[in-house]
Amino acid sequence: MTEGRDFAGRDSTDVIEPGTSRSDGNTHTLHWVLRLPHPVARVWAAVATPEGLPGWLAAADVFEPRLGGAVTLRWLNTGDPAVATHAGHITAWDPDVVAEYTIDLHGRCRFHLEHVGDTGTTLRFTNELTGDDSFRLDCLAGWHDHFGFLVDALAGRPKDWSTWNLDRWRALRAEYAVRP
Repeated sequence: MTEGRDFAGRDSTDVIEPGTSRSDGNTHTLHWVLRLPHPVARVWAAVATPEGLPGWLAAADVFEPRLGGAVTLRWLNTGDPAVATHAGHITAWDPDVVAEYTIDLHGRCRFHLEHVGDTGTTLRFTNELTGDDSFRLDCLAGWHDHFGFLVDALAGRPKDWSTWNLDRWRALRAEYAVRP
């Protein structure tokens, strides 16, 4: 994908290139680069505020926007709080540049934003997690699916969680399972 590309009217799945991963035993590092046609302030509001997160990722039941602050994310695609709620801390915080959450299930989730011209943002996302290869594939598919929701939310179409189902996630997981 090239910078400055016109994404107007395109489906979010056309914008998100597959994530990459590398593993060292049961430790996995997942990475995406998203080039978004929105200013940094708008992307920051989506990835680093309790108001923006529910539109594409999870409700932020606790969110202390500072280094060391507590964070509790509750995934909205399941009604079971035992499965849906994950807590941790903000482990890096530089407003409009870096938001990093380290939470119990998903490990370290780092959002790094870079200005592209006056109206674009490159979002570099890294997730460091521990688990078996099946969990790695689940997370690759899950983050990819959520980034589609992020693109839609930034375009003014936040996710209606009542419509969520596993179909897209299953297709993405199958695709990641056959990638080298």
